Amino acid sequence: MAGPRECPHVLGEAGMSAAAARELRAETTIAAPPATVWAALADLRRMPEWSPELLRMVPLRSGGLRLGQQYVGVNRRKAVVWPTRSVVAALEPERTLAWDTRSSGARWIYELSPEGVGTRVVHRRPVPKRITLVSRVFAPLFLGGSDGHADELEQGMAQTLARLKAALER
Repeated sequence: MAGPRECPHVLGEAGMSAAAARELRAETTIAAPPATVWAALADLRRMPEWSPELLRMVPLRSGGLRLGQQYVGVNRRKAVVWPTRSVVAALEPERTLAWDTRSSGARWIYELSPEGVGTRVVHRRPVPKRITLVSRVFAPLFLGGSDGHADELEQGMAQTLARLKAALER
């Protein structure tokens, strides 16, 4: 009998297919110093300027970006709009910004490193430890399934970085 690696639509231990159970990744080099790139990324209210899926990111408490700060994100894909709740999980100025999205079990990471006079930006979503019940129900009903949505998310991550790059290199 074939396992999840041979059949991309068979669910593995994490509750997702092998096609969806992969790290999503996009990267680019921006002709701006890490401090400039960081300032743009650290202002999460600006994230919808770059992300094709995110409409809004609202902090749940005052005090600005900090470890443990919680945000409500409002996402849209075609006619479907849904909220997410995220918490800042890693924060190292000019190097790393990550948040965990509780509804999906995903961690979204931005990693910055100096490259010449610019900044290398890697945007990744590691393989979630498990897919949440919300995602198991929501993805097939509203997003066309986890496999297709994972591909779409990865394309959106590349688009996010391209828009960020264009904004900072003007």
